[in-house]
Amino acid sequence: MKIETGQTLLMIGDSITDAGRARPVGERAFGGLGQGYVCYVDALLGAVYPDRQIRVINMGVSGNTVRDLKARWQSDVLELRPDWLSIMIGINDVWRQFDAPLNPTLHVYAEEYEETLEELVVQTKPLLRGLVLMTPFYIEPNREDAMRAMMDRYGAIVRGIAEKHGAYFVDTQAAFDEVMRYSYPASIAWDRVHPNPLGHMVLARAFLQAVDFRW
Repeated sequence: MKIETGQTLLMIGDSITDAGRARPVGERAFGGLGQGYVCYVDALLGAVYPDRQIRVINMGVSGNTVRDLKARWQSDVLELRPDWLSIMIGINDVWRQFDAPLNPTLHVYAEEYEETLEELVVQTKPLLRGLVLMTPFYIEPNREDAMRAMMDRYGAIVRGIAEKHGAYFVDTQAAFDEVMRYSYPASIAWDRVHPNPLGHMVLARAFLQAVDFRW
C-alpha cells in the first residue's frame, strides 16, 4: 500500500467530500471526518493498516467549485503540509450550468476548470509524496443525458491532467457505472449527486484501489 507509516492524507473537494465534517479541520476524533467516503477511507486504513498510523484530514466544503478551491488553497492545503493529497472537484462546476443557467457568474466552464486544476497540481505536486485526482461524477446511466455528457467531459480533463503530471487517477464515474449495471440510480443517490452510504463506499473503494490498498 502506497501510503506509508506516519504520513498524512488530506482529501479536499465539495459536499461529497465534506459530508458534514468538523471545522476548521476535519479529523477522526468525535466524528470530525463527516459521514462520507473520507470517513470510510480512514476507517479502512485504520482497520487494515493499524500499524501505519495514517492521519486523514477532510477539507471538503459544500458547494465548492475548483475556483473556490483555488481561493482557499493556501490555508486549507499548503499550510497543512500533507504527504498525500486527494482532489475530487467538478460536480458544482458542471451542475451550476444546469440548475442556475441564467447566472453565468456561478458557472465554471471547461477551460477555466482545466486551467485552474492544473495550476493547483503544478503548484502542489512537488511538495507531496503522492497526489490522487478523482473525477467528478453524475449517477445517471444515460451517457446522452446533457449533464452526464458534460460531466464526462470534465472527467476526461481530470484524466488528462493526471496523465500529464504523473498523478494517481481515480475514475469515479466508471466505478458508479459498474454499480448502476445492477442498481437504480436513486438507490445510490436520491438526486444523482449526493451518495448514500453505498455510494460513498463505492468512492472509498475506488480511491483505495488507486493507492494499492490490500485487504
